[in-house]
Amino acid sequence: MHISPAVVAGGPQPAPESPPGPACEARAAFKDSLGVGLAFVPLGLALGALASQAGLDWWWAGLSAALIYGGSFEFVLIGLVTAATPLASVALSAFMVNVRHVFYALSFPLDRVNGRLGKTYGTFAMTDEAYALSTTEQASSWPGRRILWLQLFLHLYWAGNATIGALLGSLIPENVTGLDFALTALFAVLALDAVRDLRRDLPAPVLAVLSALAARLLFPGEMLLAAFALFTAALLARHRMTSRKPSHA
Repeated sequence: MHISPAVVAGGPQPAPESPPGPACEARAAFKDSLGVGLAFVPLGLALGALASQAGLDWWWAGLSAALIYGGSFEFVLIGLVTAATPLASVALSAFMVNVRHVFYALSFPLDRVNGRLGKTYGTFAMTDEAYALSTTEQASSWPGRRILWLQLFLHLYWAGNATIGALLGSLIPENVTGLDFALTALFAVLALDAVRDLRRDLPAPVLAVLSALAARLLFPGEMLLAAFALFTAALLARHRMTSRKPSHA
């Protein structure tokens, strides 16, 4: 009589767990995106309404949100477009506003994303919010597909609400207040989450504050760029110091 190896080993062995499929990862990413997505509602509506009240066609806001996907720069872009600003000045403004993303790339988990197309979209959709959600301690085990799904949902929230805001722009009063504070509140919440995740590594937020203060004192005209450069240099120096192994006699 033939005896299977499973019986000899003590009975049937449980099958190894398979990694979650694309549908499960999409659902998980959707849940991860809900908090930021709610904050994108007033921001996207404000962008669309501002574009409509500036005399731009309704499709302009949605198209710029989908193709440029520049967040705060899109608000600046509306004024630049309506003022017929030269293209070189627009490009320089875009660089100054979004240069911080260069530093994000140092720690964004793009290495988990497979394929050239996935990496290209992950680079394009690397916003402040996607970075904040994808670099937490909880997200350290997320696969690349979950990160891409998260970025896609955030992209859809932004473009969709910008389009709705442009279509309803005439119904939103120009003197409405509070929409602009949504961005400040969103970043405050993301910063608190980051501090909680770094409770065992408190020097990171301390280094950020010191970098901002030093940039404010030394480079007031280029504070944002200088603060990111100083913070990046401080993080690299700390990483080099902490990664050194003690020498053994």
